[in-house]
Amino acid sequence: MTTPDPRPLPDRLRMDGRHALVTGAASGLGLAIAEGLLQCGAAVTLLDRDAEELERSAAALAAAGGPISTRCCDVSEPAAVEAAVAAAAQEHGGLHAVFANAGIAGGPSIRSEEGRVYDMDWKTFDGALAVNLIGTLATVRAAARAMRPAGGGSIVVTVSTAGLRADAMVGYGYSASKGALANLVRQAAVDLAPDGIRVNGIAPGPFHTNIGGRGPKDPAVDQAWADTVLLARMGHTQEIQGMALLLASDAASFMTGGVYPVDGGALTGVF
Repeated sequence: MTTPDPRPLPDRLRMDGRHALVTGAASGLGLAIAEGLLQCGAAVTLLDRDAEELERSAAALAAAGGPISTRCCDVSEPAAVEAAVAAAAQEHGGLHAVFANAGIAGGPSIRSEEGRVYDMDWKTFDGALAVNLIGTLATVRAAARAMRPAGGGSIVVTVSTAGLRADAMVGYGYSASKGALANLVRQAAVDLAPDGIRVNGIAPGPFHTNIGGRGPKDPAVDQAWADTVLLARMGHTQEIQGMALLLASDAASFMTGGVYPVDGGALTGVF
């Protein structure tokens, strides 16, 4: 039986002296998560496969707080993930929190003819699983291997509301991979609890990110997403930071195996 943490809540939410690693950190939710961790005292490693954007983002975060380092890595290559995570942990003297956040859209939605099962492209489907599922599992394994010698840590997986129910706005690759991640979180939580490693998931709803492409946003598509949300809008990346910080911190010391929506009420299912 553990004893209660005597520190006040604000101190338990702080990340001073901790090292966190975020995959898919060059933009979108990953970048916002990294920013929030830095603001709360953590040293952060940004990992992404886009080297140029990674360096631009690291420079932009310089004023946010603690030390920042970068690792260029494609998470669909498990051996590369293993090496990058191990090197980052060695560089910072340990690893306390990891966000397995990297992901791709994985093809057109089932609202389009090319996205329906009749004409679904297998290569695109396999690519989504390689990044979203295999890449996440590789990140979880690498993180656990780095955390176990120190007696624990926190792993947070970016799932999706599309992993918790059907979603006509996404394609088969995204839906299948994110659905698998919801159960991967639970499986890893059971596996790693004896080692003091907590595993949780965040299920974002529609957020303004580059996952669907970097070009101009289609207002009609944004409105279609907003129409699925109880709060009648898409989320801003900053709005993921509270849940991310909580799950990484000691304030969530009794939380593992859960997948927590940050979705503006999309999962209420009233639409």
